[in-house]
Amino acid sequence: MIEKFLPRFPGVLRGTYGAIAALAAASALASCGGETSPPLTGPPTPGPDTSLTAFEAVQGIFTRSCAFAGCHSGPASKEGLDLSAGALHENTVRVPSVQVPSLHRVHPSRPDSSYLMLKLEGMAGAVGGIGTQMPLGGQLTPARIDSVRAWILSGAPNR
Repeated sequence: MIEKFLPRFPGVLRGTYGAIAALAAASALASCGGETSPPLTGPPTPGPDTSLTAFEAVQGIFTRSCAFAGCHSGPASKEGLDLSAGALHENTVRVPSVQVPSLHRVHPSRPDSSYLMLKLEGMAGAVGGIGTQMPLGGQLTPARIDSVRAWILSGAPNR
């Protein structure tokens, strides 16, 4: 598109600065009734929310995928593992797994030694764990699993 305006403005240099100048010239030409391209419409697309801490992001993942009645929420949680808001950290970090007591559910800074990661990745059977890959009914996306891994790698902070 820029190239169509360059012949009209022979003094404009080609390259980055020339392209900027050509766009400015095209805008001026359009405001005078000349050729124009369609205007940009709609609001800008927002980027990812970077205001969440790693812990808040992980809490959100477990709240949406695991912390509901009959699973991992409240006092009657399966395996005594309540992953609901306000309970995730105290019920996972440095807490022995019920299925494999030699492993912590979350071993800070060591995701490959954390039983929770093994369950999310479907590898619990390799260490003597039982059951299926969690969450039941569908795997977490690789990006969400990576978020949990990153939280554990960062020391599994409670904030």
